[in-house]
Amino acid sequence: MINPQAQSIAAPNDFAGSLRLSVRIPERRLTDSLDIPTIGVAIAVYGGYLVLTWFFQHLSMWIGAPLGAVLLTWHGSLQHETIHDHPTPSRRFNSWLASPPLALWLPYRIYRATHLQHHRHGGRHVTEVSRDPESFFLRPGTLSRSGMFRRALYQANCTLAGRLIVGPAISVCRFWTAEAREALGGDRQCRIIWARHAIGVTMVLVWTSVVCHIPIWAYVMFMVYPSISLSHLRSFTEHRADPERSLRTVAVEAHPLWALMFLNNNLHIAHHAHPKLPWHQLPRVWREMRGAADTGGLVFYRGYRQVVRNYLLRPVISVEHPDNDVVAP
Repeated sequence: MINPQAQSIAAPNDFAGSLRLSVRIPERRLTDSLDIPTIGVAIAVYGGYLVLTWFFQHLSMWIGAPLGAVLLTWHGSLQHETIHDHPTPSRRFNSWLASPPLALWLPYRIYRATHLQHHRHGGRHVTEVSRDPESFFLRPGTLSRSGMFRRALYQANCTLAGRLIVGPAISVCRFWTAEAREALGGDRQCRIIWARHAIGVTMVLVWTSVVCHIPIWAYVMFMVYPSISLSHLRSFTEHRADPERSLRTVAVEAHPLWALMFLNNNLHIAHHAHPKLPWHQLPRVWREMRGAADTGGLVFYRGYRQVVRNYLLRPVISVEHPDNDVVAP
């Protein structure tokens, strides 16, 4: 069922196919091998990060910390682009470019693997708990097995205020718990990934705390945690459970500054329909999708102000996935 507070257009059954047919995608040329805009973003992200951290002690915390959170969020968006094979034809170089763990908590190799699984089979299984590692839903019956405090956290996490305030802690704890279970269960590859990640985290903390004299607690609390919140703002409405697969992905038409920080991943319908497209082509694709709305299903919001107004204290999704058939293995 479409939420009446979102702009929507009815959808046919073949979501991805119909959307792809409705948009003209230029063929890749040799001159397009290097994605110059994305390389520019990488230079801006890492250059801005080095300058900000180096001069952090000379800035007010009220200025330096928000700028740091924005840069870490932007870095996460850059990582997302590299997972989809930008900005160069070399997957190894792209991974190297995005691998520094500036946000500390998530190994790039795991992010890459889980995100590609999220897109597997054309994204037909988004939100399905057994198949989509990025689903915010829980399995049916989870609440009945949880205590009062945990149920309250899960329910709060479905509102925008809760997703921004406690959502990062929930996401990190759930992720680390699952990874610890894998590592302690004898998964050698998992241990190797985390050992390499620990080396990267050590290098980041040596730079920030030893060289730049930023307290670790301040870096984590005022830069890393808010950056996860900003990423959760982007992802808050981007997927929903619906028997009609075409209605499971949602777009937000954001202000250009938000769109730049998210590298247009807020136009999530366009991204899922054409995941190989670089971020700077998504606005044109989205405009063509809207113009050809009679050939595809679209659910979207006209800016994050509408998202805040609708869901600041109200749930955007149910805690548990509402369709038992969808979450079946």
